[in-house]
Amino acid sequence: MLSEIAFSLNGRATAVQVEPGRTLLDVLRNTLALKATRQGCGLGQCGACTVLLDERAVSSCDTPMWSVAGKEVTTLEGLGTPEAPHPLQRAFIEEQAMQCGYCTSGLLMAAAALLKRIPQPSEDDIRQALEGNLCRCGVHNRVVRAVRKASA
Repeated sequence: MLSEIAFSLNGRATAVQVEPGRTLLDVLRNTLALKATRQGCGLGQCGACTVLLDERAVSSCDTPMWSVAGKEVTTLEGLGTPEAPHPLQRAFIEEQAMQCGYCTSGLLMAAAALLKRIPQPSEDDIRQALEGNLCRCGVHNRVVRAVRKASA
């Protein structure tokens, strides 16, 4: 049995018909064709699928669709545009804070949630906010520099 879930997605009213048990990640990627949010571990432990839900960083792979009803979801596609990138996106590029890119969207979204809470975070604040985002390429120090630069 399908249910209609209405929510705001990247600043626009959205409604989708979903089967019970579908996750936000599944709907974003497979129903709405927003591919920046990545499937990682599928258990909410790696951070690759991080999006903002009412300005809080959440793992979309273990967020049931019913829980987003009436809320604001922001994905990387809603963070900035090619013409007007978000300060975090500019800083990630300037600091070369990505290699393979698989974890990058999750790191950007976790950092965006941090900067909404703490506009001028300390290095410890940044490291703590990003500790749930795994990166196998080892660019963590560059990511921290990029977040600091974006907050300046």
